[in-house]
Amino acid sequence: MTRVYNFSAGPAALPENVLREAQSEMLDYAGSGMSILEMSHRSATYQQVIDSTEATLRRLLNIPDTYRVLFLQGGATLQFAGIPLNLMRTKRAGYVVSGQFSGLAQREAQKYGTAEVLATSEDTHFDRIPDLNPVAERAASGELDYVHICQNNTIFGTMFHELPTCGDTPLVADVSSCFLSMPLDIERYGLIYAGAQKNAGPAGVTVVIVREDLIENGPALADICPTYMGYKLQASKGSMYNTPNTFGIYLCGKVFSWIEEQGGLAVIEKRNCAKAELLYELLGNSSLFHGTAQCASRSIANVTFRTNDPELDARFVAFARERGIEGVKGHRVVGGMRASIYNAVSMEAVKALAACMREFEETQA
Repeated sequence: MTRVYNFSAGPAALPENVLREAQSEMLDYAGSGMSILEMSHRSATYQQVIDSTEATLRRLLNIPDTYRVLFLQGGATLQFAGIPLNLMRTKRAGYVVSGQFSGLAQREAQKYGTAEVLATSEDTHFDRIPDLNPVAERAASGELDYVHICQNNTIFGTMFHELPTCGDTPLVADVSSCFLSMPLDIERYGLIYAGAQKNAGPAGVTVVIVREDLIENGPALADICPTYMGYKLQASKGSMYNTPNTFGIYLCGKVFSWIEEQGGLAVIEKRNCAKAELLYELLGNSSLFHGTAQCASRSIANVTFRTNDPELDARFVAFARERGIEGVKGHRVVGGMRASIYNAVSMEAVKALAACMREFEETQA
């Protein structure tokens, strides 16, 4: 069996050890005589699975007891509505629009109240994180229910290297594509949320980590908030108000344990920075390829680049595929190329991509 080098943006590469362990347990989990896919979510055996998954995540991120961890469904996209429904108590919140998904989140929130655009980098095609001083000034007014950011912009290859100063206004962050790629100071946030399909596990699980005091009074818009979307209810039911994504949560637990076995998030961050630096150095020295994100805003999770010719970009994608390198075609919104170098993407894979880029450039000389 030959596995490709997978640079897909999500669903993305999973650790091979995790896949093999899940494979070995597929027909009989923990001597139960059945697959985890067949097991009741109300069983004592499955309760141990979800409890262990949460406990491992709490250790990895050092999550305080004052925060609740939810394993939900619907992707990060459903939380674009879930957040205002639960947190928009005065019906006014602030959004930093630094890419495609933060824009979608802002427009969704606008359905439920006023979603102010506090800062945006749309004028330069989202090649940077915008100036955050206006965010701090507006947050200090005390007039906003929360400030929302997308911490890593998968499509455009940018990320926040510093968080906005929000004072007592809760900071809400979509961390989907940088979740578990580095340590996070959870107490800087009121809420973070992430689709699992980048670093945390398979598509279909959404992790929400929310400060308990923000949800203790129930949804802000209780009259229209769907029952399933109520964070207080989901927290009180241990993420099992209805049947959760049992297999997805189980696999997330294995990924969390794998990260812990690697040495934790500080070790993972060091590896990810090294992978990113290798590619950014290549791009800085290349006469054919160039990065699309401004240097101060570059992501350690998604490296975006292109040539100056869309047809040449397409030829490179095909060239890479012939060499067992998949997933480097850029998002349809922007074109070009993108290497998503999540936790399970090895340095060997990144070196193979770099060699492929150099080889292709030589063919164009």
